[in-house]
Amino acid sequence: MYLRSYNMKKTALIISLLCVIISFSQNEIKVDLSNPNATIYTHLYFLQSDSYNPKKAAKTIFGFKGKEAIEKAIKIKKILDGKGLKVDMTEVPNNPQYSDSTTVKNRNKYVLFPVRMPEVSLVKYGDKWLYSRETVAVIDSLYDDIFPWHTAWLQNALPKFSQKMFFGYQLWQYFGLFGLVFFSWLFAKIIGKLTFFILKRIQYLVTKKSSDRFGPPLKKLNKPLILLLITSFIKKLFPTLLLGIEINKFVFLIIDIAQITFWIYVFLKLVEVVMTIYTDHTKQTHMKLDDQLSPILSRFLTGIVFFLGFLKMLTLFGIPPASVLAGASIGGIALALASQDTVKNLIGTFMIFLDKPFHIGDWIETSELQGTVEEVGFRSSRIRAADTSVYQIPNSTLSEIVINNKGLRLFRRYKTELGIRYDTPPELIELFVANLKELIIAHPKAKADEFDVAFSSFGDFSLNILVNVYFNVDTWSVEQQAKHDFHIAVVRIAAVLGIEFAFPSTTIMVEQFPEKKNINRNYTTLADKKAISAILKKIKETV
Repeated sequence: MYLRSYNMKKTALIISLLCVIISFSQNEIKVDLSNPNATIYTHLYFLQSDSYNPKKAAKTIFGFKGKEAIEKAIKIKKILDGKGLKVDMTEVPNNPQYSDSTTVKNRNKYVLFPVRMPEVSLVKYGDKWLYSRETVAVIDSLYDDIFPWHTAWLQNALPKFSQKMFFGYQLWQYFGLFGLVFFSWLFAKIIGKLTFFILKRIQYLVTKKSSDRFGPPLKKLNKPLILLLITSFIKKLFPTLLLGIEINKFVFLIIDIAQITFWIYVFLKLVEVVMTIYTDHTKQTHMKLDDQLSPILSRFLTGIVFFLGFLKMLTLFGIPPASVLAGASIGGIALALASQDTVKNLIGTFMIFLDKPFHIGDWIETSELQGTVEEVGFRSSRIRAADTSVYQIPNSTLSEIVINNKGLRLFRRYKTELGIRYDTPPELIELFVANLKELIIAHPKAKADEFDVAFSSFGDFSLNILVNVYFNVDTWSVEQQAKHDFHIAVVRIAAVLGIEFAFPSTTIMVEQFPEKKNINRNYTTLADKKAISAILKKIKETV
């Protein structure tokens, strides 16, 4: 009974061993170079600690054999680990005839990390996929760049106690991490003053002004620049700590996100500095449209900075720039089709700022409205009419219609006719016209060398004197004040001379009337020169 049980146990043990042997022989990983996926898997598998076989991993290297091939294969893995680039085997093609869109015709090529490490690629030679000739040629320089100090030499030079393990890492790695943080802080203190000095020099060379006006924006710009330099310093030296691919991947992702964020901040502050310079420039010009352009241009540049930063951020998660731009283009086309009017208005806004048909504060007249331009926005412009109501006009419409810009007139023409009574003597009319001419010459706002004052026509109930004068004024309100002063002076001159203005009336002339004489008016034929001089003096003082 016991013998039978012993034999059964012995047989079961032999069967189990045979199964393990068969299973091991069936699961044994062989060198497979038939496609990109198989080659990369072969390379990385045989460099793992539990399946370490560098001779098999070296078979993935083109043009080298023996120790040189092993050295190249190990360096490629260390480069990927040092950069925190973990290969996702599900994304690697297993098509033996694979060829990406950037490859030249009749060449099969696969780039592992097109964005972050385009130098490392596989190429098909015959029926085998190997690390390309170009990759093998730059491996040593890439390795020296990522590991500026020879790590093996550094480890051998360290004392033995520093190589003791503590929570999965050696003590020298903890000391190295602490030293990296300390020197980064020290580097920030030293480089901060230098970068701020350089920024002030650049600002002075561009603006030729002291930095008092630009001090706060420059300080805000200096801080992210320092952080960019620090993160670059850490990114350069962190791989030498050999903390493993998982930690490197996480740290470099955080650094890349931080750097993009800092760059966005830098460009935002750069926009602020540029807009400060532009605002100072616009204050020296008389065109108010330039002042209106400042906030619009600032918002536009800010939007571009955020958009490009967003596109760059997407590339960190494996989305190639070409795909991002293609998707953005398709989305832009769809958005444009969905909002054609908005796009037209945006184009109209650019046309208004390029052509400058009017400025802020100008009085314009169109076939539909007239009023003062108050604001030019992204989509529409605001125009205030004389009755203080507000018109919102799409910029696409405003850029296409005919605009009569009263604000661009060199002079404001004023034309009127003064109607005086028919019984005014000719001598008095001549005197009245002469004094009107002197009034125009004396008026500070009137153009003294170009005007017309003349007895122009016989009206139905008045003798008409044409007055055509040009006022040198900028705004509508100043023009009205100039007209007011001119009108008051005309009325006072007429009162001194005894001139009466006509109005629609009916006069019955009776030549013979019992016991009555003909009606004759008495006019002052000679002007009161002292009163006229007083009128001219008064208008000079009041206008």
